[in-house]
Amino acid sequence: MSATICAFILTFSTLCGSRVVSGVLNPPRNVRHTSFNMDLVLLWDPPEEAPEGLVYTVQYKTIKTTYTEVCTNVSTPKCDFKSHVYAYGKYTSQVRAQAGDEISPWVETNQTFLDKITVIGSPNVSLFSSGATIEVSITDPVFATSSLRSVYVRATYNITYWKEGEEEKTIISNLEQNRVVLNDLVPWTKYCVQVQIDTNRDPKFSEPSTAICESTTDDEEPPWVAAVVTFVAMAMTVSLVVIAVVYRKMIYNFLCPKDTLPQHFKEYLLEPPNSPMYLAMRNSHPPEEVYHQVSIIPDGKTVEEGRPLEAAGTNCSRQQPVTSGC
Repeated sequence: MSATICAFILTFSTLCGSRVVSGVLNPPRNVRHTSFNMDLVLLWDPPEEAPEGLVYTVQYKTIKTTYTEVCTNVSTPKCDFKSHVYAYGKYTSQVRAQAGDEISPWVETNQTFLDKITVIGSPNVSLFSSGATIEVSITDPVFATSSLRSVYVRATYNITYWKEGEEEKTIISNLEQNRVVLNDLVPWTKYCVQVQIDTNRDPKFSEPSTAICESTTDDEEPPWVAAVVTFVAMAMTVSLVVIAVVYRKMIYNFLCPKDTLPQHFKEYLLEPPNSPMYLAMRNSHPPEEVYHQVSIIPDGKTVEEGRPLEAAGTNCSRQQPVTSGC
């Protein structure tokens, strides 16, 4: 009988795997730190044969402190340390699982140097075309704690640019300025630019930026012309705004005067004119025209006195034209 009981116990223990009857859970697996732009996150995989309602507790410590809880009873296999870290910290974390009264053993990570494991995001890049040149403006990624220049004081930029559609690329390395002008480019050509940060440690590079493209133009017009035009336009706009602000009351009173004309002035201006000269001109008739009867006498002929002009014209038309009187 005792042999049968022992065999049953061994079989049950084998089926349960490493989970012990005493109420101890399997521990979390693959526990590791990750970091992006100087944040700190602890990740892990759930334990084997994890029961329902499993929660986790996470603690961390530095080389100068003891373990402190940072995440308590979280249901997802992730813990964000957020504001509990600083740039040059060295961290060790541990996590355990719990389901009701059952608790797993702690699983501890190795000591982590934040500035060494963090992944630096890509810089932000903008392009400005002016004639046959392109100005590249670079902005560092935003860190969760501190800034890129505070952590990596010797960081520089590597710029790669090329003509769109071509494989040949030009690389400019170890640039310290965040504004760079690409000269001697081909006019009316589209160039693509990509930037990567080099921390000059380990070595350690940032993620490359997304390639962006910009077209060059003709270099005939010097760049100062656009600058002067822009300055003059801005100066005129500012002057008009200042004048409008300083003399706003005077302008308002001129456009919308408070004083009104007396009523008899309005009636006088609105009624029709009644001066004698105006009335005489309006009622006058066209003047009567004065004319005299004219008689035309041809050379060598006489016209009876009082004979109408039409009769003389009839006789004149029968003769050959002699003078201009006919």
